[in-house]
Amino acid sequence: MKLAVFFCILCMFAVYSAQSASLYRWVDTDGKVHYTEQPPPPSAARKVEEKTIGTPPADDGQLPYASRLAAKNFPVTLYNSECGDACTKAREHLTQRGVPFNEKNAGTPEVQVELKKLIGALEVPVLAVGTVTRLKGYDPAAWNTALDEAGYPKSVPFLRPKPKQPAATKNEQKPAANGGVGK
Repeated sequence: MKLAVFFCILCMFAVYSAQSASLYRWVDTDGKVHYTEQPPPPSAARKVEEKTIGTPPADDGQLPYASRLAAKNFPVTLYNSECGDACTKAREHLTQRGVPFNEKNAGTPEVQVELKKLIGALEVPVLAVGTVTRLKGYDPAAWNTALDEAGYPKSVPFLRPKPKQPAATKNEQKPAANGGVGK
């Protein structure tokens, strides 16, 4: 019976490991072992072990081979600033797809000069893939096409998509997406 309970707990941890989380194993003052997602109360725990399970890759060495190869041959740079919804979606798009990218803040003078040379204007977001592809504005279909052509995988199995935000109600106003820099 104890073996079956232990096996069930082990299976729960295996299923849970597909998600990025920290698990805590701790022993209370009575000697009872606990497994929790939250850190134990400091006064109740004698021995605490924290295990991080299912974390995304820390460096390029843990990315899939296709992503590493694409990043080597066609590095991605996102020119961004505080431009509202378009800039937020642009960043999330690359993150959810698992594309390693360098993000440059178009609010700084150095990056503004670079952006003017690159596309002839101060407009964000801008996606640069390799040395040839430059895409002004956030267009998910165009961005996916450029990333596909560069060889980036369509998805990365170990990255979880972020939960969707609830849709705005009729009384709520959505922020206007402008293409200006620093607004």
